Amino acid sequence: MNRRAWLLVALAWLTPAVWAQAGATAEQRWKSELDAFAAADRKQMPPAGGVLFVGSSSIRMWSGLETAFADQPLVIRRGFGGSRLSDSADLVHRLVMPYQPRLVVLYAGENDLVEGASPQDLLGHFARFVQQVQSALPATRVAYMSIKPSPSRLAHMAAMREANLLIQTFVLNDDRLDYIDVHTAMLDNDGRARPELFVRDQLHLSAEGYGLWRQIVSAHLRP
Repeated sequence: MNRRAWLLVALAWLTPAVWAQAGATAEQRWKSELDAFAAADRKQMPPAGGVLFVGSSSIRMWSGLETAFADQPLVIRRGFGGSRLSDSADLVHRLVMPYQPRLVVLYAGENDLVEGASPQDLLGHFARFVQQVQSALPATRVAYMSIKPSPSRLAHMAAMREANLLIQTFVLNDDRLDYIDVHTAMLDNDGRARPELFVRDQLHLSAEGYGLWRQIVSAHLRP
């Protein structure tokens, strides 16, 4: 049994009731952010078929994301700072389903590792995210953006690389999934994170960092 099949079997014991409880807990934790998304939707609900970016602060702080890709008629941003990959998996029904996107681009996982999750935990959260999206929206594709090499989190670099590799391997087994490697391009010739790609906190991206992301991600947004 390959890793993907094993994961899906392992997830089978997680009943809808278990997922519902996890979702309720995450909804309480992120209530203000979710309320803000809902308010924006009430004001103007995005049409179906767009490209949806979800995840942690790297998505939330991507200024101009909605207009960064000129060839995409609709880009939606639903990032919430400090969130984990587990939160995105718990909140799929709020973050993804209402928009019926053709593509979901997910950046999350860095915060999970810092809070003590293992690379294997991240793979499980990603598999759960994918399973829910594919079950409700079978025509929707999911792209995972690799965890970036944040200099302030150097102690977690080995775990980041392992999590990236596990998820990349998982993605290769499904044509509806994609893996966007931003990690490699953010390293210099000595394998260290390029400092100009980060702001002073050495965690969040600079304008140059987001410019690099835009260049890499754009190749993965074509229908």
